[in-house]
Amino acid sequence: MTSTREHRTRPETASVAETLRVALEVALPTLAGGVIKRRPAAMALAGKLQFDRSAVRLLRRLRERHYGRPLKLRVPGRSVELALSGADVKRLLAGAPTPFSPSTVEKRAALSHFQPHGVLISDAVDRPARRRFTEAVLQPGRPLHELAAPFARAVAEEAAVLLSEVTHSGELDWDTFNVTWWRLVRRIVLGAGARDDTTLTDQLERLRLDANWAYAHPKRKQLREEFRRRLTGHLDRAEAGSLAAAIASAGEDTAPDQVAHWLFAFDAAGMATYRTLALLASHPAALDRARADLDGADLAEPNQLSYLRACVLDAVRLWPTTPMILRETTEETSWGPAGTTVLIFTPFFHRDPDLPYADRFEPDLWLDGRAAENPALVPFSAGPAICPGRDLVQFCASTMLANLLRDHGYEQASGPVLSPERPLPATLDNFHLKLKPV
Repeated sequence: MTSTREHRTRPETASVAETLRVALEVALPTLAGGVIKRRPAAMALAGKLQFDRSAVRLLRRLRERHYGRPLKLRVPGRSVELALSGADVKRLLAGAPTPFSPSTVEKRAALSHFQPHGVLISDAVDRPARRRFTEAVLQPGRPLHELAAPFARAVAEEAAVLLSEVTHSGELDWDTFNVTWWRLVRRIVLGAGARDDTTLTDQLERLRLDANWAYAHPKRKQLREEFRRRLTGHLDRAEAGSLAAAIASAGEDTAPDQVAHWLFAFDAAGMATYRTLALLASHPAALDRARADLDGADLAEPNQLSYLRACVLDAVRLWPTTPMILRETTEETSWGPAGTTVLIFTPFFHRDPDLPYADRFEPDLWLDGRAAENPALVPFSAGPAICPGRDLVQFCASTMLANLLRDHGYEQASGPVLSPERPLPATLDNFHLKLKPV
């Protein structure tokens, strides 16, 4: 028997015109930007034309027209639904892995290019053990990882190198920041012996660029095996003070696939960190508060840095690094038959014009309970499939920001105006955003 709740969430059917507009204004720009590996040229165009703004306006109109009910899109040969209410976002994410599985046909096609046994695309049989392993190593729910001390020292050392380069050049751009970020990521995940192994992450980048095309691009199995062998060599070293050491003690046959996903996710974390730095450079009151949070802190030691973490969370709210969250039904539900793909377009919910803080930098909402009251604010997803690396990412990002900001100031040298006096851009191209020390 169908429940009353299912009646309330039974989808309406989009018109052909509505489906086409969703495809052209929501799906196409998201795919063009690169879902697995961002494409700088496409991101530059998206930033110039502010694609996310028009997508948010479209979905708001659809929500009003269809009373916030899920919208069944007219996709030939597929059952595809679009979530339009925060209540449905909560329901979908709480329902993982059944009946709303994170492993969708699109994700399997894309992620299998470089992590065919990753937990995110694992089936119901293999998923629990792989998720337990991932959580055992990444330790979600702990603001400070048990390896936070060596991680904090690594951040301080790499930040010092970056600051020296910026002082010498007089400018901080994405490429310079990104080189430092990847050195840090390789140290944290694999140990200092992997710090300068750019070949490893270059191989992963090439595989991720292929993954953007999902099933439309043939798999480069030789490159994937070369990447896996190189990654396994670092993991086998199990260097003390790195996640590799924790991996060795946890034991998991598919560890290289899980680690490949962590490296992929750390790329998005770098984007969020750089965007947060730009926000703080342009919001003096927030910067003063962040610096006050650093008074007396020894940045070579672990610190929780609550306000800086909130700043990172709000940067991800403003510009989600996962703009499209997908779920696939494992059985018939009110959303449709088994195999239905459900789309959650996070920029719509994070920038909903009805939110008083939609287009402004508002870190306090992550500290005063407002974010917790809104189930559609999901910077790291939510529910049982929430990102297991969320606390480690926030620690690394906030610690890097602390090192870059305590004794140094910056101002924008290029990019759209970021100011507390005007709405923030809906799309922010980090690749062409430059800062200069002041």
